[in-house]
Amino acid sequence: MEPIYEDNHIIVVSKRSGEIVQGDKTGDEPLAETVKRYIKEMHHKPGNVFLGVVHRLDRPVSGLVLFAKTSKALSRLNDMFRTGKVEKRYWALVEQRPPEDSGELRNWLIRNEKQNKSYVSTTERAGAKEAHLSYKLIGRTERYWLVEVELHTGRHHQIRCQLSSIGCPIRGDLKYGAKRSLPDGSISLISRYMSFVHPVSKQLISLEAPLPDDKIWREIKPIEH
Repeated sequence: MEPIYEDNHIIVVSKRSGEIVQGDKTGDEPLAETVKRYIKEMHHKPGNVFLGVVHRLDRPVSGLVLFAKTSKALSRLNDMFRTGKVEKRYWALVEQRPPEDSGELRNWLIRNEKQNKSYVSTTERAGAKEAHLSYKLIGRTERYWLVEVELHTGRHHQIRCQLSSIGCPIRGDLKYGAKRSLPDGSISLISRYMSFVHPVSKQLISLEAPLPDDKIWREIKPIEH
């Protein structure tokens, strides 16, 4: 595991599809533990290593994940995520061209815990949470369309659910309407860019995740608008 960025207060890594950020009922080693071990070995840290989980990505999603290495950074980053001061942009390969080349999606999402799935509601109702994202079409392959998504809220399966609701399921995402799954269980959704003011130094940090080493991503051609 090679960090994309690291200093005394934060570390950003590129998560692979299939990894979990925090422990769950599967018992698989979470990315947080892998990062802790990396810090302990790389920096020869005695005793327990502090690592704060600030946000998560779904298991089949890849890309940038930010962790806090100090409690000061953790509390400040938590505030920044809560108040929308961290810019996050995702790349998604979808099965259909979106109805508009750019736009905003605002929905109410209802999470079904048993199914581990979210559903769009056209109206506000008990348990529903408002979900807001912006998207633009930026590329295509022979069979898929590349959409860049900026999240304005962070809801359960938000990008997957909202894109599916406009007829654009993400490649490989059977749960939200894709025609077929991918052999490795991944979906073609990447946490591609992250930009924020460093919680301690106050410098602007802008980072980009590498694309998966997969032929489909190398086939993408930009779209001229």
